[in-house]
Amino acid sequence: MSNIKIIEERCSGCGKCISVCPFSAIRLKDKKAEILSNCNFCGACIEVCPQQAILMEEEKKEKDLSSYRGVWIFAEQREGKIMPVTYELLGVGRNLANSLGEELSALLLGENIKEQAHKLLYYDVDKVYLIESPLLKTYRTPFYTRAIVDLAREKKPEIILIGASSIGRDLAPRVATRLKTGLTADCTDLKIDKEKRNLVQIRPAFGGNIMATIISPYHRPQIATVRPKVMKKAIPGKISSGEVIEYEPRFTQEEGIIKVIDIIKEEKEVEDLQEADIIVSGGRGLGKPENFSLIRKLANLLGGAVGASRAVVDAGWIPSYHQVGQTGKTVQPKLYIACGISGAIQHQVGMRNSEVIVAINKDPCAPIFNIANYGIVEDLHKFLPVLIEKLEERKKLKV
Repeated sequence: MSNIKIIEERCSGCGKCISVCPFSAIRLKDKKAEILSNCNFCGACIEVCPQQAILMEEEKKEKDLSSYRGVWIFAEQREGKIMPVTYELLGVGRNLANSLGEELSALLLGENIKEQAHKLLYYDVDKVYLIESPLLKTYRTPFYTRAIVDLAREKKPEIILIGASSIGRDLAPRVATRLKTGLTADCTDLKIDKEKRNLVQIRPAFGGNIMATIISPYHRPQIATVRPKVMKKAIPGKISSGEVIEYEPRFTQEEGIIKVIDIIKEEKEVEDLQEADIIVSGGRGLGKPENFSLIRKLANLLGGAVGASRAVVDAGWIPSYHQVGQTGKTVQPKLYIACGISGAIQHQVGMRNSEVIVAINKDPCAPIFNIANYGIVEDLHKFLPVLIEKLEERKKLKV
């Protein structure tokens, strides 16, 4: 671990180090430079200091990792409801804990959520750390980060898993930075190297063309975010096990720099892609944004959700929360219908685990056909109206 310090006898208070610091981690105090706690040890200040008053030291003492024990998962909740990715984390977390011979614990933060904490005990959890406060009712980065970091410093978990949701992607790097440890984002598989007790973190890299295997052998806790819909969900038991441990947070209102006034959902009727059993997705082959009406109509007839490729999202044809793929959402529906989507590897990463994939594309060489269960080589503008008409006729007959 690096350590940086100011040699006050040499410092002239010129302020050159302040202007080059990319993290605003230096200030003048009593006409001397002072390093703040958010320093990232990049060394930019050392290079510009004319007095050579800034010194970087490497800590020689090896960190004792033997005191870190147990697997933690972050139980994400919104409006008092446990998010689905939590149950996936419980499943993989239990497997990792069993491999290490350690306890599995869940972290649940919020307000008036004690009932949800006790429900988690049915998922083979040894402990649920319940942190309640009015300041935790709605997710706010400073409070959630402070609560988790304080508890982690006290209890020293060996592994912390967080869902790669919008909340998790904001929270995980901040927790890792404050705990001075590593983070692997968007993992699709996790294993344990039993000999060295390292968490083997596997994730796609270079546009999904390779699978990277990452370990963090010198620091604890080992932190990873897990992509939703790639791990098997834990199954609840008939009896609860473990215990709920209530933990008192140590932050105050003054620490919050953001106040949540209201939560406005852009589309109240939009179905969560990651929970949909049927998804109809549209790509560039639609030609223009107005043609998404065909996709919406087909999705409504099938009782499914509307998805999209990155190309049409980037073009502004449809909001980003419909995007399926490496930089969008990972889905695993029973039926995925790809309309006018060529099937770039980035899109395939997000939907290739669907039970049944139907591809509609006029290009017979489109990569999407390589993973499709059923391929229809046809102009979607000719095929979809006929399919919609047949489904509407069938619906009328049932009525």
